[in-house]
This record gives sequence, structure tokens and C-alpha cells, in this order.
Amino acid sequence: MFSGIIDRLGAVQSVRDDDGARVFEIDTTYGDLALGESVAINGVCLTVVTFDAAGLAEFYVSPESLSRTALGSIQTGDRVNLERAVALETKLSGHLVQGHVDGIATLSSIEEQAGAHLIELELPQSLGRYCVEKGSISLDGISLTINNLDDHAAGSRIGLTIIPHTWTHTNLHARQVGDQIHVENDVIAKYVERLCLGYNAQ
Repeated sequence: MFSGIIDRLGAVQSVRDDDGARVFEIDTTYGDLALGESVAINGVCLTVVTFDAAGLAEFYVSPESLSRTALGSIQTGDRVNLERAVALETKLSGHLVQGHVDGIATLSSIEEQAGAHLIELELPQSLGRYCVEKGSISLDGISLTINNLDDHAAGSRIGLTIIPHTWTHTNLHARQVGDQIHVENDVIAKYVERLCLGYNAQ
């Protein structure tokens, strides 16, 4: 489990294919990793399969994860958002994030305003249905608040404000219009919908 508060950026040192899967070697700079530890990479929960004392670690990406995320587009030299799993005593500064990507959004606009950045994303209906104004959403593993929401025939457009700290301390500053962004909807909204299905059937 994660909170959507990015620890740091990691540099991708190498990417190699492995019989339909993919293995990333990332310089995490974490000096105390453990074998089998979960780390969120751009919001996707991955497992440490090898590491050294300097924090150079390998992560295995299954064909299932490749089919449901944009991790297949990551290349050597890219910078990725990193977050380690939260401990029970950790302050929940963001919101409950599982590291299980629900789908992909498209970055549609970026506007600088008073030092912050206003961004908009296009979401398919399958993702937009769980969004509410001032609700939480995870984008590439970053816990963010939805400023505004506009539903339309093809899906939803959401607007968010990215404060200067978040802009510079995550890989959002390197993103461009048209980029694909990982989306994890608030898990509470998904549970509520599931529970309400039984009432609708009665």
C-alpha cells in the first residue's frame, strides 16, 4: 500500500525483454532495499528482484502489467516516480493508493499560472465514472486533487493544479501534451459501486 507521495525520481539504467515480460534496472538511490520489497514505479507496484548497497535495483514487469500500463514505453535514461510502501505509523499525507493501475489517461493541456501548473487530462468513461470534484486520484503514482470535472460523450476531462514542489520533485515536469499517464482511481469509490450493485438488483 502507498500514499501517493513521491519519495524521489529514479533513473532507468537499462531495459531488457524477458520472454514477453520486461526487466528494468533503476538507480533508486535507496540504500536499504530488501529482496521482494514493493516499490511503486510511476504508480505501478513492482517487486525488487535484485539490488545492491547503492540502490541499483531490478524490477520484473509481467506481461499482464505491460498490457494494462504504459510501462512498455519506458526507455533507458527516463526518470520515473518512486515511492516505497507505507508503514503503519506513516502519516497518510496523500490517500490510499494500491499501486494497481486502472487505466490510461491522456495529458491534454499544460498551463503555467503563478508558479503552479494547471493540467488537464482526458479519461475514458471507465475511469471518469469514479472521479468527483475535489476527490482524490493517483496519476503516475502521485496523489492529486481533482479541481474540476467535465463529463462528455467520449469520457471525462479533469483539471488539476500542480504546486511547484510536486512539479519539480516528480516527472510531471518532463511530461508533454499527448503523453499517456497511469490512473488509479480512489479504491473507496470502486468498493462503494460494487456494494451498491446488490441494491440495484433488488
